Amino acid sequence: MKKAKRNKTIDITVEEGKQYLAKCLTSKDDLADVKKIINKTICGDTFDVLSELPSGFVDLLIVDPPYNLSKNYEGNKFSATNDEVYRKYTIKWVEKLKPLLKENGSIYVCCDWKTSLIIGDVLKNYFKIQNRITWQREKGRGASANWKNSMEDIWFCTKSDKYTFNLEAVKIRKKVMAPYKVNGKPKDWEETANGNYRNTCPSNFWDDISIPYWSMPENTAHPTQKPEKLIAKLVLASSNEGDVIFDPFLGSGTTSVVCKKLNRKYCGIEQNERYCVWCEKRLETAETDKSIQGYANGVFWARNSADMPKKSTEK
Repeated sequence: MKKAKRNKTIDITVEEGKQYLAKCLTSKDDLADVKKIINKTICGDTFDVLSELPSGFVDLLIVDPPYNLSKNYEGNKFSATNDEVYRKYTIKWVEKLKPLLKENGSIYVCCDWKTSLIIGDVLKNYFKIQNRITWQREKGRGASANWKNSMEDIWFCTKSDKYTFNLEAVKIRKKVMAPYKVNGKPKDWEETANGNYRNTCPSNFWDDISIPYWSMPENTAHPTQKPEKLIAKLVLASSNEGDVIFDPFLGSGTTSVVCKKLNRKYCGIEQNERYCVWCEKRLETAETDKSIQGYANGVFWARNSADMPKKSTEK
């Protein structure tokens, strides 16, 4: 079926994107050499590949494992199970990932409210829990006898008490409703042609995220794709330019794409060939388009802000 002109969803087949798949590594390659896996997509089973990777090469882990829900990922099915089985599944990937992280590294783990209860309990036995972020998905199915489920969690943990956190890089630009002045000058806010603004410290509740939709260039046909703006917050806060960010459940490549746009090194694992194709296609686009929806001129803007610059003036 032919797509509408404004529909930018990436959904090409493996055959259509075979040149992209050819860029990916597989288990047949030398995965123990850091230089060979940097800025690469590894196409393979996460648990098999993790055993082949070098220890201590990662500055930041961004983990978005399958939630405990039945999902079909282009033929790779994940079936919902009981809490104990899912706990063992979580422990399995945590124990394989921890040795890859540097001593001053951080890890963010995405989950829904149900799996959050299990994942948070597991993480505290392996890392130092720093916070739990809750973000508003904006979408969600209504229910006749329950509250609409439109929130997800992200656990923020570190390997030690020494870790990176760049507060200034993740401040949020908000309108000042009651501008306060001292000696006739703005206090902690600025006057602009479009209104009065203040860059505020971010909390652990995020309501400024837009889920990718069909007219956005970042959108793919992946069923659980995370927004670039969401991942950008994690990357900017907990890494520096040139750091290595690793995503063991890469999906359609959002983490790698954001890292490329923000001058970080990246590596990710994805078992589905079609998703690997989408990832590489997005990485190709990121070579010339560094824009991230909702982020401009070094600050994050409120969702659907009419005053946000159309394009960042940053290089």
